[in-house]
Amino acid sequence: MGILDNVLKIFVGDKRKKDIRELQPIVDKINEIYPGLKDLTNDELRQKTLAFKQKIKEATADITARQEELRQKAADEEDIDKREDIYKEIDELEDRKYEKEEEILNELLPEAFAVMRETARRFKENDTLEVTATPFDRELAATKPYVEIDGDKAIWHNEWDAAGKAVKWDMVHYDVQLMGGIVLHQGKIAEMMTGEGKTLVATLPLYLNALPGRGTHLVTVNDYLARRDAAWMGPLYEFHGLRVDCIDLHKPHTEARRKAYEADITYGTNNEFGFDYLRDNMAHDPKEVVQRELNYAIVDEVDSVLIDDARTPLIISGPVEQGDRHEFNELKP
Repeated sequence: MGILDNVLKIFVGDKRKKDIRELQPIVDKINEIYPGLKDLTNDELRQKTLAFKQKIKEATADITARQEELRQKAADEEDIDKREDIYKEIDELEDRKYEKEEEILNELLPEAFAVMRETARRFKENDTLEVTATPFDRELAATKPYVEIDGDKAIWHNEWDAAGKAVKWDMVHYDVQLMGGIVLHQGKIAEMMTGEGKTLVATLPLYLNALPGRGTHLVTVNDYLARRDAAWMGPLYEFHGLRVDCIDLHKPHTEARRKAYEADITYGTNNEFGFDYLRDNMAHDPKEVVQRELNYAIVDEVDSVLIDDARTPLIISGPVEQGDRHEFNELKP
């Protein structure tokens, strides 16, 4: 196999080196932007996220306005066939809107990644970060010990609890982790060894893809990792006004789990995501549905989840009324 690899490299080239050549200009752009962020105040750094969201909103404003116009038209239309045509056009516009958002996200990627990297640096180098308190800061302060309110200021501490373990933030993204984040944003597989910072890498594309407000998922293989990673990485997102939750913290078919899916970034296990999908498809009332439209997901240990675990199907079963009644015996000729 080694000889074959060497022969292929001669004629085709080294795939790894080719990938790095394609990613390096983006990493260079991030590194070009990153130093300039150090001069921003904490409030100015947080304003970057609002600016990103506003840019996406403005870029898709015409499409959104047209969709609202068509929805109103569909509501007033009595002809079923015409109404069906209207909804078809709405769906086509939604596809265009998604493509436009993807285009803007690719433009924002270098600066957005630099913002997350700078946020990580500030948490590492400062025990506390002081910002002007927002309503979201005040909401967090009621339940999160690492956020305190002092008058019109919010004090963010760099120590918090992650699934029962006290942690003090001490990480900043390396260039190779920036590459991993770019690859994940592009929808590709990034292979990383244990200890190389997969959890930290995921913060970059999750933050970026949460900006349009459609929600993002991080799928893990067990509930401990889901709860730990949500609590461990959560403050980085929350500092920028993004909501973070973990579905494994809430019981199925509850309002709390529905709110977890409405968060900007949702952590959970592959089985719980799968079972919620099955339950939603069995729901008799829209109010029973907990998941929203799927947008972007990162799957941890993807080989295990999509190959090994996929060999065991997810099945929902339970007792039925008069399950011990065998009508076949009564009705057979």
